[in-house]
Amino acid sequence: MKTLEDQLSSYAAYHRDPRNIATHFIGIPLIVMAITVLLSRPSLPFMGLAISPALIAVCAASAYYLRLSRGLGVVMALLLGLCLWLGAWAAALSTPAWLSLGVGGFVVGWVFQFVGHFWEGRKPAFVDDVMGLIIGPLFVVAEALFGFGLLKELKGRIEARSGPVRVRHAAVH
Repeated sequence: MKTLEDQLSSYAAYHRDPRNIATHFIGIPLIVMAITVLLSRPSLPFMGLAISPALIAVCAASAYYLRLSRGLGVVMALLLGLCLWLGAWAAALSTPAWLSLGVGGFVVGWVFQFVGHFWEGRKPAFVDDVMGLIIGPLFVVAEALFGFGLLKELKGRIEARSGPVRVRHAAVH
Protein backbone atom coordinates (compact mmCIF):
# COMPACT_ATOMS: atom_id res chain seq x y z
CA MET A 1 0.00 0.00 0.00
CA LYS A 2 1.24 3.48 -0.84
CA THR A 3 2.08 5.77 2.05
CA LEU A 4 0.30 9.02 2.90
CA GLU A 5 3.17 10.94 1.35
CA ASP A 6 3.04 8.81 -1.82
CA GLN A 7 -0.70 9.31 -2.23
CA LEU A 8 -0.71 13.05 -1.52
CA SER A 9 2.38 13.67 -3.69
CA SER A 10 0.86 11.81 -6.61
CA TYR A 11 -2.41 13.72 -6.25
CA ALA A 12 -0.63 17.07 -5.71
CA ALA A 13 1.23 16.69 -9.01
CA TYR A 14 -2.12 17.27 -10.75
CA HIS A 15 -2.90 20.27 -8.55
CA ARG A 16 -0.22 22.96 -8.65
CA ASP A 17 -2.37 25.90 -9.82
CA PRO A 18 -3.81 27.78 -6.82
CA ARG A 19 -7.08 28.38 -8.68
CA ASN A 20 -7.51 24.65 -9.17
CA ILE A 21 -6.82 24.01 -5.50
CA ALA A 22 -9.36 26.72 -4.60
CA THR A 23 -12.07 25.09 -6.73
CA HIS A 24 -11.34 21.80 -4.97
CA PHE A 25 -12.16 23.41 -1.63
CA ILE A 26 -15.70 23.82 -2.96
CA GLY A 27 -16.10 20.96 -5.41
CA ILE A 28 -14.78 18.06 -3.36
CA PRO A 29 -16.81 18.76 -0.21
CA LEU A 30 -19.93 19.15 -2.37
CA ILE A 31 -19.27 15.83 -4.09
CA VAL A 32 -18.54 13.99 -0.84
CA MET A 33 -21.68 15.40 0.79
CA ALA A 34 -23.77 14.61 -2.29
CA ILE A 35 -22.56 11.01 -2.45
CA THR A 36 -23.26 10.59 1.26
CA VAL A 37 -26.74 12.05 0.79
CA LEU A 38 -27.48 9.72 -2.13
CA LEU A 39 -26.13 6.66 -0.30
CA SER A 40 -28.19 7.43 2.81
CA ARG A 41 -31.22 5.72 1.27
CA PRO A 42 -32.16 2.99 1.88
CA SER A 43 -31.32 2.42 5.51
CA LEU A 44 -32.20 -0.41 7.85
CA PRO A 45 -32.46 -0.01 11.61
CA PHE A 46 -30.06 -2.20 13.55
CA MET A 47 -29.39 -1.84 17.27
CA GLY A 48 -30.32 1.83 17.23
CA LEU A 49 -28.25 2.65 14.14
CA ALA A 50 -29.44 3.39 10.64
CA ILE A 51 -27.36 1.03 8.51
CA SER A 52 -27.09 2.47 5.02
CA PRO A 53 -24.72 2.26 2.08
CA ALA A 54 -23.44 5.67 3.25
CA LEU A 55 -22.47 4.27 6.65
CA ILE A 56 -20.63 1.37 5.05
CA ALA A 57 -18.79 3.70 2.63
CA VAL A 58 -17.85 6.12 5.44
CA CYS A 59 -16.54 3.27 7.61
CA ALA A 60 -14.46 1.88 4.74
CA ALA A 61 -13.07 5.30 3.77
CA SER A 62 -12.34 6.18 7.41
CA ALA A 63 -10.49 2.89 7.91
CA TYR A 64 -8.36 3.65 4.85
CA TYR A 65 -7.60 7.21 5.99
CA LEU A 66 -6.72 5.97 9.49
CA ARG A 67 -4.37 3.41 7.96
CA LEU A 68 -2.61 6.18 6.01
CA SER A 69 -2.35 8.55 8.99
CA ARG A 70 -3.82 8.35 12.45
CA GLY A 71 -4.12 12.14 12.84
CA LEU A 72 -5.50 12.94 9.41
CA GLY A 73 -7.63 9.80 9.58
CA VAL A 74 -9.34 11.05 12.74
CA VAL A 75 -10.02 14.42 11.09
CA MET A 76 -11.42 12.69 8.00
CA ALA A 77 -13.58 10.35 10.08
CA LEU A 78 -15.05 13.33 11.96
CA LEU A 79 -15.77 15.20 8.72
CA LEU A 80 -17.31 12.11 7.16
CA GLY A 81 -19.39 11.70 10.32
CA LEU A 82 -20.79 15.18 9.67
CA CYS A 83 -21.58 14.10 6.11
CA LEU A 84 -23.40 11.05 7.51
CA TRP A 85 -25.47 13.31 9.73
CA LEU A 86 -26.33 15.51 6.73
CA GLY A 87 -27.12 12.41 4.66
CA ALA A 88 -29.48 11.04 7.32
CA TRP A 89 -31.20 14.41 7.54
CA ALA A 90 -31.56 14.61 3.75
CA ALA A 91 -32.77 10.99 3.49
CA ALA A 92 -35.73 11.91 5.72
CA LEU A 93 -36.82 14.61 3.26
CA SER A 94 -39.22 14.02 0.40
CA THR A 95 -37.75 12.06 -2.51
CA PRO A 96 -37.59 15.14 -4.80
CA ALA A 97 -35.81 17.18 -2.09
CA TRP A 98 -33.40 14.32 -1.29
CA LEU A 99 -32.58 13.83 -4.97
CA SER A 100 -32.21 17.58 -5.55
CA LEU A 101 -29.63 17.83 -2.76
CA GLY A 102 -27.78 14.70 -3.83
CA VAL A 103 -27.78 15.06 -7.60
CA GLY A 104 -27.56 18.86 -7.54
CA GLY A 105 -24.60 18.85 -5.16
CA PHE A 106 -22.87 16.16 -7.21
CA VAL A 107 -23.26 18.03 -10.50
CA VAL A 108 -22.27 21.43 -9.07
CA GLY A 109 -19.27 19.87 -7.33
CA TRP A 110 -18.02 18.32 -10.57
CA VAL A 111 -18.49 21.61 -12.42
CA PHE A 112 -16.12 23.24 -9.92
CA GLN A 113 -13.67 20.36 -10.37
CA PHE A 114 -13.58 20.62 -14.14
CA VAL A 115 -13.26 24.43 -14.11
CA GLY A 116 -10.26 24.01 -11.82
CA HIS A 117 -8.66 21.45 -14.10
CA PHE A 118 -9.29 23.69 -17.11
CA TRP A 119 -7.22 26.36 -15.31
CA GLU A 120 -4.64 23.75 -14.35
CA GLY A 121 -4.37 22.61 -17.95
CA ARG A 122 -4.27 19.02 -16.77
CA LYS A 123 -6.76 16.19 -16.46
CA PRO A 124 -8.01 15.12 -13.01
CA ALA A 125 -5.79 12.69 -11.11
CA PHE A 126 -8.46 9.95 -11.03
CA VAL A 127 -8.23 9.60 -14.82
CA ASP A 128 -4.79 8.01 -14.37
CA ASP A 129 -5.37 6.46 -10.93
CA VAL A 130 -8.85 5.78 -9.58
CA MET A 131 -7.46 6.18 -6.04
CA GLY A 132 -7.57 9.92 -6.75
CA LEU A 133 -11.29 9.74 -5.98
CA ILE A 134 -10.62 8.81 -2.34
CA ILE A 135 -7.43 10.87 -1.99
CA GLY A 136 -9.13 14.09 -3.17
CA PRO A 137 -10.96 14.73 0.12
CA LEU A 138 -7.79 13.99 2.08
CA PHE A 139 -5.86 16.39 -0.17
CA VAL A 140 -8.33 19.19 0.57
CA VAL A 141 -8.03 18.62 4.32
CA ALA A 142 -4.22 18.48 4.09
CA GLU A 143 -4.14 21.69 2.01
CA ALA A 144 -6.38 23.42 4.57
CA LEU A 145 -4.04 22.37 7.37
CA PHE A 146 -1.02 23.52 5.32
CA GLY A 147 -2.78 26.88 4.91
CA PHE A 148 -2.96 27.19 8.70
CA GLY A 149 0.77 26.53 8.94
CA LEU A 150 0.36 22.95 10.16
CA LEU A 151 2.10 19.79 8.94
CA LYS A 152 5.02 21.82 7.52
CA GLU A 153 7.29 18.80 7.19
CA LEU A 154 4.68 16.83 5.23
CA LYS A 155 4.02 19.83 3.00
CA GLY A 156 7.75 20.18 2.33
CA ARG A 157 8.14 16.52 1.42
CA ILE A 158 5.12 16.66 -0.90
CA GLU A 159 6.36 19.80 -2.63
CA ALA A 160 9.83 18.26 -3.02
CA ARG A 161 8.18 15.44 -4.96
CA SER A 162 5.42 17.25 -6.88
CA GLY A 163 6.72 20.81 -7.04
CA PRO A 164 5.46 23.90 -5.26
CA VAL A 165 2.09 25.51 -5.90
CA ARG A 166 2.61 27.92 -8.80
CA VAL A 167 2.47 31.58 -7.88
CA ARG A 168 0.02 33.64 -9.92
CA HIS A 169 1.37 37.03 -10.97
CA ALA A 170 -0.93 39.93 -11.75
CA ALA A 171 -0.59 41.42 -15.19
CA VAL A 172 1.41 44.64 -15.26
CA HIS A 173 -0.16 47.47 -17.25
